[in-house]
Amino acid sequence: MDTIKTTAVLFDFDGVLVNTEPIYDTFWNEAGARYGLGENFASKIKGTTMPYVMETYFSDASEETKASVLQESNEFEKQMDFPTIDGALDFVYNVKKEGFKVGLVTSSQDFKMERAFSILSLNNVFDTIVTADRITKGKPDPMCYLLAANDWNAKPENCIVFEDSFAGIKAATLAGMRVIGVSSTIPAEELSDKVYDVIPDFSSVSVSQLLEWFK
Repeated sequence: MDTIKTTAVLFDFDGVLVNTEPIYDTFWNEAGARYGLGENFASKIKGTTMPYVMETYFSDASEETKASVLQESNEFEKQMDFPTIDGALDFVYNVKKEGFKVGLVTSSQDFKMERAFSILSLNNVFDTIVTADRITKGKPDPMCYLLAANDWNAKPENCIVFEDSFAGIKAATLAGMRVIGVSSTIPAEELSDKVYDVIPDFSSVSVSQLLEWFK
């Protein structure tokens, strides 16, 4: 495959395709208070993987506490809803229809994504999928995005990434990719100096706009 001509569009999931961050904020802020991790705990871990959360914030906890946190998180994700970001899924379909490679790069685990794909009818839509189960270093490490590009032998500079979290933006930027910020959870003014462009959602984003971002 010619790496020069392989252009790819990579999407984060939570906060980019689905508006689940407010749901996670409630869950993790309550968990943070319950386990003595302070206020607004959700903001500290946004965009990161569960192994990162456990290693960073629960490494000194008892095995019972660790098991409890994991069970609570898993049970939460097994029943959560997946309200979509305006225009997001239509944009994914349109981009794929135009011949771009489309990929999903998420900090979530396989079991959650399998359920989400079934509910949202996303099976067989993405050309590659990178979940927390495929990586050993989560966002903000660039490993996940570099892995996605490698799946197609694409050059990072030929990839555009849609991200909503600081951790995800840093990961894609360190990977050498152009990042479009989605201001679904973080105000546009806080994202603007860290990304190439900012959009509130996908309701007004066209393939023509995507082509402009690739220039």
